[in-house]
Amino acid sequence: MEGGGDSVDERIERSPSQSVIEAVAEAEGVTPGELSPPEYEPLHAVVDPDALDALFEHHADGRPRPGGSVFFEFCGYGITVDECGSVMLSESASESESESESESESESEFDGV
Repeated sequence: MEGGGDSVDERIERSPSQSVIEAVAEAEGVTPGELSPPEYEPLHAVVDPDALDALFEHHADGRPRPGGSVFFEFCGYGITVDECGSVMLSESASESESESESESESESEFDGV
């Protein structure tokens, strides 16, 4: 190769399921390998990773699929995966509800004091 070096495309296309694992691991401050039972639920317990990946794959003829997104809860986070494969984490609805219930219980305890 001219210029004396090898050219390497450093872009690594990750599957949506792998991106979810990496995003949650980063948010939890652990490596993706550490995001495993018994401390963490497996991804396949809440969504089929192959089906998640297939939702955003191109058609067999190479045409992109129409836009869209999918939402599910995993490891205490609300996970949204969009048509570009981007993963967004948010506080899960069940976590918010349990925190609200705890706050309500705490408030009602203080009401009687």
